[in-house]
Order: sequence, then structure tokens, then C-alpha cells
Amino acid sequence: MDHPVARIGITYRRMTEHDLEAAHRLSHAVRWPHRLPDWQFAHSLGIGYVAETGKTVVGTVLCWHHGADYATLGMFIVHPEWRRKGVGRALIARAMSELGERNVSLMATGSGTALHQGLGFEAAGAIHHHQGSAFCPKLIALAPGERIRPLGLRDHAELADLYTRAAGMPRAAVMAALMEAAECVVIDRDDELLGCAVLRRYGHGYAIGPVLAPDADRAKALISHWAGTYTGAFVRIDVPAASGLSSWLDDLGLLQVDTVVTMVRGAPARPEGALKVFAIVNQSLG
Repeated sequence: MDHPVARIGITYRRMTEHDLEAAHRLSHAVRWPHRLPDWQFAHSLGIGYVAETGKTVVGTVLCWHHGADYATLGMFIVHPEWRRKGVGRALIARAMSELGERNVSLMATGSGTALHQGLGFEAAGAIHHHQGSAFCPKLIALAPGERIRPLGLRDHAELADLYTRAAGMPRAAVMAALMEAAECVVIDRDDELLGCAVLRRYGHGYAIGPVLAPDADRAKALISHWAGTYTGAFVRIDVPAASGLSSWLDDLGLLQVDTVVTMVRGAPARPEGALKVFAIVNQSLG
């Protein structure tokens, strides 16, 4: 017997760069803030699928390999008129076929958790979405010998290693792509990188992330640098609930406006050593 979705005229295929404008329009239809360049950035790093009826894209999903053991999944959209018809499940099944036996993580809204649980994902935490434009950053003192400075060309390899250790999975490709489109500052002590914060154009303004640091105080110092630099601009940051930064961000003027659930199929990635991810790139790439 044909699948119900096949009978209503939905087809699926690999996403190409020629689909990105349609994907961008779809994201606007569900009130996502993504610009076309945000779609282009995400697609350049991963593999995507579209669901379409006729020549109209009504669903999308992207996935990204992070080495042989880990992957992330996101940019998952189904047009409201086509929900509850099996489209989302079919899209995710195609993405998961690309990922094999890798441990896969994604961010799910409250309404999406049941679908992902049915596909073998389990809740593993939460991400708080903060945003704002009026900031009151306070000077946060670093330890003697430490300083915040711009990223240098000679720092790129060390920065990629820093991100891999903090995330617990290979992240060199993601960081290299960010360095083509973003600004970055680091905490330095005797020419050793202790942490970093990336800022780039995103959505309605700018996004801070990733932020990598060995502790919350250094993460706050890095975030405060960008908040002070971009006071008056619209800025977004997504932080793990376990980071303990949400109340501080609210006081800073970056107000919490939403929460999504981190879900994992398989084993979650574990950071190496004391480094932690205090802010993610975005809710798709993690």
C-alpha cells in the first residue's frame, strides 16, 4: 500500500543551492528570522532534503557530520498546511539515513519532542534563547596575565582544537567556516588561548556564539566584550540551561524569550577537560 504522503503528491529529494531561496521563504512563513545568507552558510556545511508538491517546497531538513561518531540535525521545517501528514517524519528519516550509526543531536520545540522521541531521541538538556538591543555590560576582571584580544591568523589551528575539546566532537570545519564570516575575540594568557567568543551577522542583527571558556566568569567577560561593542544593535545568544548564564544575561539586557529541548539519539558528546561551550553557534549546528 502506498504511504499516505505519496498519495497526496509530496516528493522528496536532495536540497541544492537552487532551493535555498524557497527554503528561505518557507522559514519566513513560520516566522523564523533566518536571512538567505544564514541558509547558505548552513547548507554549505551539510546535506539537506526538501519535500515539495509540484514546484513548491513545503518542508526542509539539514544534517551535518562531525567526524565519524557525531552529527547534528536541524533547519527542520514543515509548512503549517502540511503538518501531521507524515512529511516531517519522512524528511527526518532521509536525513538520518545520511548519518548512519553516528550519535545525533538536535534542538526540538515542545510540539516537536513527541515526533523525535518516536524516532529514538531522548531529552538531554535545554537551550535558552536570549535576545535584546539595550545592554548594560559591566567590566569583568580577568586573572592577572590574562587579556581579551582579537583572534590572530596564527591562532586558527589552536582555536579549532579549543572548539573540538569544548564540544567533545570534531568542530574544525564549523570553526573554519565561521572565521570566513565572523569576528572573534579570545582570552589569552602567555600566548595560550583559554576561551573565545564569535560574533556574526544573523537573523535580525547579530549572534554571539560559540562562546568557549573554562568557567562562567571568563564566559561572561567574553560576552560582555561583544555586548559593549554592539550596544544598541539587535543581538541574539543561545546558551545551555546548565550554563547558569540566563539570569545574568537577563540583567545584561539580553532577555530570555524561548527554550528548546536538546535531544540525542545515542550518546551525547562529552567535553575534554575543563573547557565548556557556554553559547552555541545556533539551534541547528549546536
